[in-house]
Amino acid sequence: MPGVLTGFAVVAAVVGVGWLVGRRGLVGPDGAVVLSRVAFFVATPALLFQTVAHSDVLAVLSSALVVTVVGTAVVAAVFVLVARLAWRRPTPETTIGALAASYVNAANIGIPIAVYVLGDATVVVPIIMFQLLVITPVAFVLLDPAARGGAPAVAAGDAATTGGRETSRQESSGREAAAPGRRSLTRVMVQQLTNPIIVACALGVVCSLTGWLPPEAVLRPVELVGAMAVPATLLAYGLSLHGAPRPGTGDTARDVWLAVFLKAVGQPLVAYLVARYLLDLSPSVVLACTVTAALPTAQNVFVYAVRYDRGVTLARDAVLLSTVSAVPVLIAVALLVG
Repeated sequence: MPGVLTGFAVVAAVVGVGWLVGRRGLVGPDGAVVLSRVAFFVATPALLFQTVAHSDVLAVLSSALVVTVVGTAVVAAVFVLVARLAWRRPTPETTIGALAASYVNAANIGIPIAVYVLGDATVVVPIIMFQLLVITPVAFVLLDPAARGGAPAVAAGDAATTGGRETSRQESSGREAAAPGRRSLTRVMVQQLTNPIIVACALGVVCSLTGWLPPEAVLRPVELVGAMAVPATLLAYGLSLHGAPRPGTGDTARDVWLAVFLKAVGQPLVAYLVARYLLDLSPSVVLACTVTAALPTAQNVFVYAVRYDRGVTLARDAVLLSTVSAVPVLIAVALLVG
């Protein structure tokens, strides 16, 4: 139980600092965007490279990975079916919503919870690897045509306060992105090869499989820059909360609450059923799979939304509400399943 509270307390403290910085106006109105872009293009690739390079890539081939894949696929599919078919949301917003419903915070919150609740930090490694090497590239392929030629993203706070104008602009952009011949699949795929996060992951996989690591003089700067990824992401998220409307309201309310429900209830429930009844795993593995599935939406989803200027409000609100709801959910899982 202390691990659950400790993990959330650390994240809340850094986010609170970001909110205070935004309230004081220390970094200007574009502070959240600047920090998010630094995290996306510089710090996160450095962190992911060293994480993957020092990990056993083959460790993802485990029974726990099957649970993660099934749980992620089920809740993401449910969100896509509702948002795309029933609510007619554009592909980029649907993608961000699906990520919000299924992309777990396996690093910032997952690692301390794994240590204090499960007694083993390695249980989150398959999740991190799967999300980095599979989910993230697929999401970028779906989001990239909406980047409008790499135009700078609007400030997260501005996007949160534009109300109906944001939705109108997103729908219009969605129609433009869907125009025949707008961008070929080949061009999109080539762009992914230059995406810094995907490049970093690919290089990390090569190092992991070959056992070769760059010299110390190269690794130390990478580690230094990578250490900035988590605090930069959390600070950017805290900045975006200042001046934003009450979460879960406005044009994106339905999307937010659907994503939060799927994240807080749907994903851990699917994970438990698959691990317990479909795969008949040991009680300790069932607990680990259920706890990790109950982790809240990762702040990475917010960074991706800001980077591509799509679904920013949806991502911001889903991260906040899923984090708040995850506290009682994780405690209940630890008591009932453990």
